[in-house]
Amino acid sequence: MRVVIAEDLVLLRQSIARLLALDGIEVVAEVGDASSLVSAVVAERPDLVIADVRMPPTFTDEGARAVALLRERFPGLAVLMLSHIVEPTLAMTLAAERPARFGYLLKDRVLDLDDFVAAVRRVAGGGTAIDAQVIDHFLTGLTVLSGREREVLGLLAQGLSNAAIAARLFISERTVDTHVGSIFTKLDLPPDTDHNRRVRAALLWLNRC
Repeated sequence: MRVVIAEDLVLLRQSIARLLALDGIEVVAEVGDASSLVSAVVAERPDLVIADVRMPPTFTDEGARAVALLRERFPGLAVLMLSHIVEPTLAMTLAAERPARFGYLLKDRVLDLDDFVAAVRRVAGGGTAIDAQVIDHFLTGLTVLSGREREVLGLLAQGLSNAAIAARLFISERTVDTHVGSIFTKLDLPPDTDHNRRVRAALLWLNRC
């Protein structure tokens, strides 16, 4: 896997690069602003971009806008966004058309380095990794699902497997399978050839709230 990191804080940027390198992930470029991010991706054609939402010069949404441009130009590019605050509307704008290969994590809630690397690999592999706070911001409004189904969907959106969800909720994996099937039905997600219903379900509820 080849990765470009876009983060204006040098210490954080280099720390992420070292962490990924230790796990055998190749960091092909490290940049500190949105313009350099676009140039690096065009030059290096990485598998995944890790980018801060807010970057110089205005520290508003430069990183997000650069990522939107890159996802339009390179549809297969995986993206993991980092932010200090919950910006769910921005996150879902980026993920709406191509929910696969997308992640959105809050910097101060990344408490386990192994979990972060796992999220990087999951997103690069076509999955999703959405911070629980972003999920909680919207789940209470999704009345079409039962309370338990919302719990299951929230964990699914974080990238957990059915087995992991079962362990977290202290229920059987078969029960989780039943809830996931019900979620797909209620969110009108029939089987498709892309096998990405889990990703689509994890993000669709944000667009419906």
